[in-house]
This record gives sequence, structure tokens and C-alpha cells, in this order.
Amino acid sequence: MTSADGKVRAMRNDLKALRAARRISQGQLAIAIGVSRQTVYALENDRSDPSLPIAFALARYFTCPIEQIFHDNAGTAATGTTSAQPG
Repeated sequence: MTSADGKVRAMRNDLKALRAARRISQGQLAIAIGVSRQTVYALENDRSDPSLPIAFALARYFTCPIEQIFHDNAGTAATGTTSAQPG
């Protein structure tokens, strides 16, 4: 997936839908997880991929596994596995 800034993003997310389901603003979510509103905006609009601490904070906030928030480009849940073969 190519984002608005032209960079290929490995991940997509359901952050906007999760936030809307809770009826909270970007600012409210940002305060809850300790980031700026601009960070939440960037994540929701595929302008940035989250750091691991932010991904974990979002999973804790929404009380769901990270894989339910973030997905790989193919549309399947991110698994954290690699395709590298043992030597």
C-alpha cells in the first residue's frame, strides 16, 4: 500500500473504526495513550506506522490483540513471522 506521502507502508490498520466505535476524538485517544493528536492522525491516515510501544498502548486501550488493529498489506492479520528460511 502506498500512503499519501508516497511511501510504501507494510501495515494498514482499523484504528479509525475502533476509535469511532468508542465515540472518542483523535485528541482523546492521543491523551489516553500518551501521544500527540497528530500521531493518531498520521496512523489513521497511513502516513506513519506505529512504534511497538504505541502499538501495545493501542492494544491495551482497545483491549484487543495488536493483530486486531494492525494488518499486513495483503489484508491478513499481522503475525510477526518472517519468511526467512533457516540456513
